Parts: sequence; C-alpha cells; structure tokens
Amino acid sequence: MTNAIEATGLVKKYGEVIALDGLDLAVAEGTVMGLLGPNGAGKTTTVRILSTLLVPDAGQATVAGHDVVRDDKALRRVIGLSGQNAAVDEHLTGFENLDMVGRLYHLGRERSRKRARELLEMLDLTEAGDRIVKGYSGGMRRRLDLAAALVAEPPILFLDEPTTGLDPRSRIGMWDVIAGLVRGGTTLLLTTQYLEEADRLADRIAVIDHGRVIAQGTSDELKGQIGGERLEFTLADASQLSVARDCVVPLGIGEANVDEHNRRLSVPVTGGAAVLIEALRMLDASGVELQDVGLRRPTLDDVFLSLTGHAAEESKAEDDDESTTTTTTTTTTRTTTKAGAA
Repeated sequence: MTNAIEATGLVKKYGEVIALDGLDLAVAEGTVMGLLGPNGAGKTTTVRILSTLLVPDAGQATVAGHDVVRDDKALRRVIGLSGQNAAVDEHLTGFENLDMVGRLYHLGRERSRKRARELLEMLDLTEAGDRIVKGYSGGMRRRLDLAAALVAEPPILFLDEPTTGLDPRSRIGMWDVIAGLVRGGTTLLLTTQYLEEADRLADRIAVIDHGRVIAQGTSDELKGQIGGERLEFTLADASQLSVARDCVVPLGIGEANVDEHNRRLSVPVTGGAAVLIEALRMLDASGVELQDVGLRRPTLDDVFLSLTGHAAEESKAEDDDESTTTTTTTTTTRTTTKAGAA
C-alpha cells in the first residue's frame, strides 16, 4: 500500500525547547492515523510541518508525493487543514465563509455556492448557514472550520483535535462525517485527546512523547503491548476475598490484586471466556457470592498511562511553546492554504 504521508527524522526547536526530536511517521493512503501524546509531545508541531505552516530544522517529509518544503505550493492544493482554533471570518455568514473559500479555490460561482450548501447540510449547519458567524457557538465554529477544510474535496486531511469543544451529540455526528470521508478514500491524520475517538476512528495509532514516536500500531496491537486480559470480580462479602483469591489465582498468569475496601479482586489471565467460565464454576463451588464479574481488556487509556506515565485526561492542550505558536498561526492556516490554491 502506498504511503500518502511520510516523515523521517523531523526535528523542530522553539528556542531551547525541542518540540520534535527525530520523528518518523508513515500514513497509508485511504487510512486514518491517530496521533496521541501528552502535553508538549509534538503533535501540533507535526501537523503544522506536514501542512507547510512550519519548516523543520532537520529531517524531511512528503505528503502526496510533494516535499513539504520544496513543493509547498503544490502540496497546499491537495490538503485540507482544520486546526485547534476555528479560523473563520466571524463577520460573514456560514454560507459566505464557505462560498469565499470555494472562490479562492477557483471552483466558480455556481459550484462554490452549491458546495457551500452541501457542506452546511453535511455538518448540520443548514439552519445557521445564513446567520453571522459571530453569533455561533464554539461547537458550530468548529464544524464550520471543518467544512471550510473540505470545500475543495482534498484527498488528504489534517485534523488537529477536531471535536474539542463539541457536546457529546455533536462529537458523535462529527465522527460519522469523518468516517464517511475515509470511506470515500480520504487519507486522514488526526490528533486527539479523546481516546474513544482514536479507538473508533483510527486504523493505526502513533503515541508521541518528547518529540518521538514511542509506539505505534492498531488499537488492539497497542493494547496487547501492555498485557492481556484480566478477570475482575466484585464480591458481596469482603470476608470471602481470600477464598476467592485461592480459587482464581491458579487460573492466572500473575499476582492477584485485592481491594478489600471495594471488595474487588482482579487477576491477569490468558484464554478469554473459557478462563472466565472456569473461574465462575470454581467460585460457585466454593460458595463465593458475586455482585459483578467481567473479563476486561486494556483500554487505550491504559496504553497511554503505561507509555507516557500519566492518564490522557491530564493532557488537554499542548505546552506553552507549542500552543502559543498554534494560536498565532491557526488564522493564517486558511489564508495560506487558499493562497496556494489561488
């Protein structure tokens, strides 16, 4: 399978801060690559280099076969970018924003207007389309910004935390839109702090820390790296924990974890449902009364914690050096992309 995006040894520094430290990345055509990482890991810097908004200090990268430095103008014609902050003109209506982008891409008056209406409907903005953007909510602006990135139907799309600020219903709607784009052949590089989002949308996930990719693979592959399944039981009576432990430990592959306060017992296992059935049989034979039982697999949150040292909910934005630069250039993003298309 051909790679739509390739990066080798990317380095970028902000003063004394090393944002990227030899980052390597490859994204196959027609797939979704999710970038996960803690604060200041380099996710936004990676997106900005690949979308021609930043020049790397070292290394090289190509997108759709175009070098991100030497072929930046040609590259801008085949990509769409939606940054962390919505880059829309708040003094125009939603329709006027999209129509303007279409004109800058030389789609022509009729096609630009038609495409604007199509995208307003796709992003559930039809009723708001003829209202001034200044009155839009933050979530509506995010959806309009994505619509603007889709006007020219780019084959490669960069989305930097696209669902930040959206309510759960709007987030799910955005996921459906993104999934539809990928089914249509779009290649997508997605940064996100929502692990459920990466789990649902990404074909492959790259975990970035200190400017390097420290792990990558499918969601299942990453979960498998930190251990397999575990049996978890909640007992009706804490006094039976020792009996329960004696029953299930022989079935496990490691030490059992006993939580007396919450009457819980867990043990790592292999064998899936067959081991669970055997454990339930032994517990029942020993008279252990259960309130809850489950066969758990690691989550992406477990992966994130294991690889980076803390949970993903602690990582909601890039560090000061990266986020400050992002804020000052996001508005430039749309202008730069349009200029390349003009």
